[in-house]
Amino acid sequence: MQENEIQQELFKIVKIYLPQDVNEEAIQLDSHLMQDLGINSAHLVDIVLDVEDAFDITLDEKDMEAMQRVRDAIEIVTAKTAP
Repeated sequence: MQENEIQQELFKIVKIYLPQDVNEEAIQLDSHLMQDLGINSAHLVDIVLDVEDAFDITLDEKDMEAMQRVRDAIEIVTAKTAP
């Protein structure tokens, strides 16, 4: 899976959990999931579960802690799905 496909899928997943007052155009590579996009910790767990399902990968605690920005999530998924 190419990085742009991973990015598109991640944007779709994150969009589901955006608070109503945050526009989906706010999702950028450098957006901090909690600080910039207003995603709460419970929804962060949901995002991790959705990412695991969407990409058929397992994220450990270290991966979850590293997943602060959208770009971090893309890099983690890219590394985990590399052949």
